[in-house]
Amino acid sequence: MNLDHVFKKTKKPLKKRESTTTVPDGLLCRCSRCKKPILVQEVRDAYYICPKCGGYFKVRAYERIRRVADEGTFQESDRELVGENPLGFEGYEEKLAAERLKTRMKEAIVTGTGSIDGIPAALGVMDSRFMMASMGWAVGEKLTRLIEKATTENLPLILFTCSGGARMQEGIHSLMQMAKVSAAMAKHHAAGLLSVCVLTDPTTGGVTASFAMEGDVILAEPNALIGFAGPRVIEQTIGQRLPKGFQRSEFLMEHGFVDRITERSELKKVLADLCRMHDREGCKKALCQLVDTEMPEGAKKNPAARLVLEQKESESAWEHVLAARRADRPVGSDYIRALFSEFYEFHGDRRFGDDPALIGGIGLFEGVPVTVIAQEKGTSAKDRVKHNFGMCQPEGYRKALRLMKEAEKFHRPVICFVDTPGAFCGIGAEERGQGSAIAENLLEISRLKTPVVSIFIGEGGSGGALALACGDEVWMMENAVYSVLSPEGFASILWKDKKCAPEAADKMKLTAEDVVAAQAAERMIKEPEKLTTQNMGSVLEQLREELRRFLKQYAVLEPEKLCDRRYERFRKL
Repeated sequence: MNLDHVFKKTKKPLKKRESTTTVPDGLLCRCSRCKKPILVQEVRDAYYICPKCGGYFKVRAYERIRRVADEGTFQESDRELVGENPLGFEGYEEKLAAERLKTRMKEAIVTGTGSIDGIPAALGVMDSRFMMASMGWAVGEKLTRLIEKATTENLPLILFTCSGGARMQEGIHSLMQMAKVSAAMAKHHAAGLLSVCVLTDPTTGGVTASFAMEGDVILAEPNALIGFAGPRVIEQTIGQRLPKGFQRSEFLMEHGFVDRITERSELKKVLADLCRMHDREGCKKALCQLVDTEMPEGAKKNPAARLVLEQKESESAWEHVLAARRADRPVGSDYIRALFSEFYEFHGDRRFGDDPALIGGIGLFEGVPVTVIAQEKGTSAKDRVKHNFGMCQPEGYRKALRLMKEAEKFHRPVICFVDTPGAFCGIGAEERGQGSAIAENLLEISRLKTPVVSIFIGEGGSGGALALACGDEVWMMENAVYSVLSPEGFASILWKDKKCAPEAADKMKLTAEDVVAAQAAERMIKEPEKLTTQNMGSVLEQLREELRRFLKQYAVLEPEKLCDRRYERFRKL
């Protein structure tokens, strides 16, 4: 029953008020964050961001689409699809009619297809003005149809969420939409297509517990409220006041559930870049172009040859250890900045937290999309403490594996930079399964169907290093070291004396030359006398040449052959 006409608004004439200067209606608004009055036009011009405090206003669905999709490209689908009253809930039909009249929308979501910087995509945008964007049958049905269309037409899926959760008036019918939409998302994932969820304020309840958290990439606007149960419900249930910032975007990223917090001003570019770098056909084309370029003559004759450079005879193994530990030595982030363009860092393991000891994301190497993972020690004393001296927690290894599995889905090569004294040992790490996390990496990477190369740029300690070094090839910087544990630990266990660490280093055969000779690594990269960020140009050139050779050699292999070669690499040791 359509009751929209019943709720048509009428305006009553107002008595004239003798007043001084008045502000015309719609000229000013008030920011809910700083409480200051602002010109409405200023807010619109600033993409609905307060020019005084930077607070975010809510954005209507059609305005969101206008800002993200290329002009004139958006084609709305299922506009007339509306829900009914499956439970016969009293007053619900009248409520829906009133909402349609007030918002000029048929339902709480707008769906359709359009282009983002020339890239075709499926778009679904929720609008909190319509019953707090609660998810009833119509919202779930429109979403499912959109996802099915994206799957059929091989389109990336971009979803903007904001919701109070399930629509209570539809009971079990509302609850079932979580399962229905998730099933459609599973099919989209299985087709190897990209899904990006952009979480806006607020995203709660059944939407958070379904498709909002199922994207390949999860972005969030700053300070957006994101959670399953609302703050008020939690406080009333546990009888405690919640800490400042609880359930906000920044809280979610710190705890491992959001990849990146993205400002509105950069959102269209970020979405376009993500679509390009997750395009399997585009990645394949870029790889083919790289493979077709001319290779150096020596590499053509013997592409699997090991590069072993003459080592300085005067240097002891212990001197290599000290060089690998130098504070001014380039760290993982230095190599990322120097070798890859358009790098987007992603955060979190989607289980517990985001480990600052490990940086991971996607970028371009000479036009080829790649996944990059680096253990990060930091440089200054403060920075090293922040990054836990490169010692990963379980969530660091789980973040790395999550990114590798995503790389496998989109046929992207994986490049790892290893630099760690070892996996972090502590009560929390053991409680969260440090051994299990490392074991899972060893198991899963052994059968990963995309090329993986690991480059030791400093220390390589025990299983903490091996968890990122069980792929197709391992390369070592000339002064990098790789061992079963630190020389100090070796000396303490075998000789009960840490002071014997220099002697232990010689016995352990941990230098790059030793490791290559033992066939646990394929290549050694020549370094300057004292490697720093200022003189790493020659190292970068060697790495670029070796990465080109690696991609040309491994990117053309069938997945089964790739896994077989990887198995044989370790089987001979």
